[in-house]
Amino acid sequence: MIFKATMKGALAALATVSMLALPGGARADYPEKPIEMTILFGGTANTIAQLLAELMSQELPEPVVPVSRPGGGGAVGYSHVAAARPDGYQLVWNSNSINTVTHTGRVPFDYTAFAPIARISVETPALGVNSDRGWASLDDLKAAAMAGKPLKVGISGKGSFTHLVSAALFDAMGIADKVMYISYGDGKAPVELMAGRIDAAIQWPGQFSSYMQSGELKVLAVTGAERIEALPDVPTAAEQGVDVDITMWRGLAAPAGTPEGVIAALAKAAQAATQTDQFKAATGTLGFTAAYMGPEQFGALIKQDDEFYGALLGELGMGM
Repeated sequence: MIFKATMKGALAALATVSMLALPGGARADYPEKPIEMTILFGGTANTIAQLLAELMSQELPEPVVPVSRPGGGGAVGYSHVAAARPDGYQLVWNSNSINTVTHTGRVPFDYTAFAPIARISVETPALGVNSDRGWASLDDLKAAAMAGKPLKVGISGKGSFTHLVSAALFDAMGIADKVMYISYGDGKAPVELMAGRIDAAIQWPGQFSSYMQSGELKVLAVTGAERIEALPDVPTAAEQGVDVDITMWRGLAAPAGTPEGVIAALAKAAQAATQTDQFKAATGTLGFTAAYMGPEQFGALIKQDDEFYGALLGELGMGM
C-alpha cells in the first residue's frame, strides 16, 4: 500500500511538472497574467505598438498591455525592461534606438541585455519642410542653407535616431556646419514645421502624410535605398546624389535570459498579428512595411546594426 501510494504521488507530481514546463523553461500555462509592452516613443511608433498589442492579445490567453515609458532617446524604457525579471512579462517595443542609446553612452548596457523576439516592421525616415519655404529638392534646401542663416532642424532629442539620420544626411550633403539642431520632443515635427520654429525635420512618413495632402508640408526625400509605397512620388536621397541609406526597424525584445519557450510563444503571437488584415491595412495608413522576422534572424540583424551604427556615430563625432 505504501509503495502504491508513493508511486501514485510520484506520478501526480510528474504530471504536474509536465503541465507546467515546456522546452526552454517556459510554463505550459504562460502567460498567467497580463504582459507589459514598454513603448519608447510617440507618433507612429506608439500607434503601431498599440495595434500590435491589441492583435497579440487576441492570440494569447492574457492581454498585452502597452505602457509608455519615453525619455532619453529610449534609455528610460530600455533601462526599465533590462532590469526586469526574465519571465516573459516585460517586453520592449525596440528599434535601432538600442544601438544609438548604447553608442552615445545613455545606458550602461548594449543589445545583449535583451533577448530578441521578432522584428515587426520597417520604416524609412522622411525629410519634411514647410511648403511655404518653396523648396522642391535637397539641392534647394542646400542652397538656402549655404546662402542664409543656419538651418534649424528639429530632432526628437540629442543622440536620438532622428538626430543620427539628420546628421548623416546633412554630412553627406556637405552642409553639416550649416545646421542647428533643436529638440522638439516626440511626435511634434509637423506642428513645429508649420509654426516656423524649425526649417526641416526627419520623421516617419505617417506623421507627414495628412499635412502633405493639405499642402502645408512637403517631403523632399526619404533616406532608404528605394522609394516607399506610402510616398511613391518622393525621391530617395540617393536619387538626388546624396549617398545615404538608413531605415528603421521596430520589433519586440525581452530581458536576456527569458526562457526560449516563452520567446517562441511571443514570436508566434507576433507573427500571427502581422498577418491579420487589420495590421496589413495599417501599413498603408501609417506608412510602414510589415516585415516579420523570427528570433534568430532578428538577433543577427541587431548585432549587425550595432556594428554599423557604432561606426557611423563614431564617424559623425556623436559616439562615445
